[in-house]
Amino acid sequence: MKKIILFILLLFPIFAKAEDLTPNAESGILIEYSTGKILYSKKIDEKLAPASMTKIMTLLLIMEAVEEGKINLDNNIPISTNASSMGGSQVFLDPNTEMKVEELIKSIAIASANDSAVAMAEAISGTTANFVSRMNSRAKELGCKNTNFKNVHGLDEEGHYSTAYDMSLIARELLKHEQILKYTSTYEAYLNKPNGTSTWMVNTNKLIKYYTGLDGLKTGFTKTAGYCLTSTAKRNDMRLISVVMKEPSSQVRNSETISLLNYGFSNYKIKTILKKDQNLGTIEVQNGKKELADITILEDATNLESINDNKEYSFNIVTDKVKAPLKKGDKVGTLELTEQGTIIKRLNITVKENISKANIWDLYKRNFKSIIIGSIH
Repeated sequence: MKKIILFILLLFPIFAKAEDLTPNAESGILIEYSTGKILYSKKIDEKLAPASMTKIMTLLLIMEAVEEGKINLDNNIPISTNASSMGGSQVFLDPNTEMKVEELIKSIAIASANDSAVAMAEAISGTTANFVSRMNSRAKELGCKNTNFKNVHGLDEEGHYSTAYDMSLIARELLKHEQILKYTSTYEAYLNKPNGTSTWMVNTNKLIKYYTGLDGLKTGFTKTAGYCLTSTAKRNDMRLISVVMKEPSSQVRNSETISLLNYGFSNYKIKTILKKDQNLGTIEVQNGKKELADITILEDATNLESINDNKEYSFNIVTDKVKAPLKKGDKVGTLELTEQGTIIKRLNITVKENISKANIWDLYKRNFKSIIIGSIH
């Protein structure tokens, strides 16, 4: 019967009132990724055990370390006795061996491997205590006011807690590292070990296989935490993030997550007003090889609307005085997106191509041309 109900939910989205969406969860939230706007909330600031959703922060710090060049996906990471002896969900890493960073990330994202999480924490920060300290400072940087981590994996521990809202903030930050979706969206894979053996892993988030557009993010379960799930799904250019905490079973956790996502996709949409790399005019460049440079935005100008909205927008461009050399990505002004006279978003303006500095010969020709044109007039 439970499988039949889940199948019906998948096929026929429920146009439910927001307050009816998670009756069994202790807390829950639904946000739209690009704006961070809350579409549904229930006790979102209640401190609860997050279980393995803790690993969303662990993965965030790992991906940041990769991006900053502190570690490389091909690096071999030593597996300590401490890491290999972790309980709970694990991939049974052998002590005194080495594993590649990418394999460990994959095992955390797919199999929720506690041993891999500890190994990565030790590799990045020296000790898990140092890594946990960074987890907590990073949480504060993200605006998480009701989160305190005691470990890197999420096993029950006194004083280890978070909230649905804080988990959505951490998940939103992790999703800025799009490469993580390569791992969280994988339903099953082998973990290749240095001794030549492989461990078969199946994603703990079963909705990866069954819900269209769902490509992450992290499940959790302990006796204290109950069944938890932070999910993300994308349809028609809109990405949603949902969190449910302390559900009574994995089946209810999944069905209420589906209800949240169905509600979001059925009632909201992302409207693209201006496309990234769209030509928005020109800007004068002092001492540039080109006197005028085409300008654009590096990301789409979008806004979240209710499904039946058809709002009208306008924009204003404020440019800076700029000198060559310039490269694409350099801020040369601001685009102000307005709705009914109210600024709703500001985006950086950049040049569409690199502009090199003019040499003496360029300036001579430019001045000579100005003199000739001036004399004609």
